[in-house]
Amino acid sequence: MNIYDFTVKAQDGTDVALSTFKGKVILVVNTATGCGFTPQYEELQNMYESLHEKGLEILDFPCNQFASQAPGDDAEIHDFCTGRYGITFDQYSKIDVNGENAIPLYKWITANTKFEGFNGAMKLLLGAVVKKMDPDYKNNGNIKWNFTKILINRQGDIVARFEPTASLDKVKAAIEEVL
Repeated sequence: MNIYDFTVKAQDGTDVALSTFKGKVILVVNTATGCGFTPQYEELQNMYESLHEKGLEILDFPCNQFASQAPGDDAEIHDFCTGRYGITFDQYSKIDVNGENAIPLYKWITANTKFEGFNGAMKLLLGAVVKKMDPDYKNNGNIKWNFTKILINRQGDIVARFEPTASLDKVKAAIEEVL
């Protein structure tokens, strides 16, 4: 099984087969518009602009599961992201990434990745917040917070997982390796 086996919902509710991205390098990101990590949209857009021609696709999945930081409907979220950050990569319908209502794509992701640890200035704060929600968070593949990134190679397989505190320079370097 790989990413090409899944279908997701576009913002307008239509189905999108991820097999349409065969041969591309994909960065899957769960996002939120009211999070401390929301400014990462700017760097993600820059990455997309510089690497899209080489085969990068970014798939943006808004998620409201972490401190309700993605309020609004799909259209409001999209208007915010395009208006404030000028995003041009694909943004999908708001989803759950964990739990029984998680979409199949994210059930596959969480079953096939592990938590990579937080780092940087937010390490202690984010660790404490996440521990309250999931005392065993260090030992399972659940998505811990907004802006967790999953890198998929051209064959549709997971190559790496980056927690929201990971440097976007590190993410970009990993993308460039598989491009």
